[in-house]
Amino acid sequence: MAERLPTLFCDGIIEANVTHGVVRITLGQVMGDGKAVACGQLILPLAQIAGTANAMANLVKQVQERIQEAAKAQAAPEGGQTPSAFKFS
Repeated sequence: MAERLPTLFCDGIIEANVTHGVVRITLGQVMGDGKAVACGQLILPLAQIAGTANAMANLVKQVQERIQEAAKAQAAPEGGQTPSAFKFS
């Protein structure tokens, strides 16, 4: 059986810093009062930050493309349902 990985939900980044070649990104969740509270931390070697950022940027582009495709399909006369989930690898 595969090990279950920890899951974090975040609305954004509260802060980030670099110390001794390690990037620490504090993730936050926005509470009912509109204030963000820390919910976890992403820690990466500084050498990996560019590759990680590029991978995230590519993911954003792919998601945007899929959403546009789904919107076009829904607008077509014979259009179907807009998918509620996408999978990327």
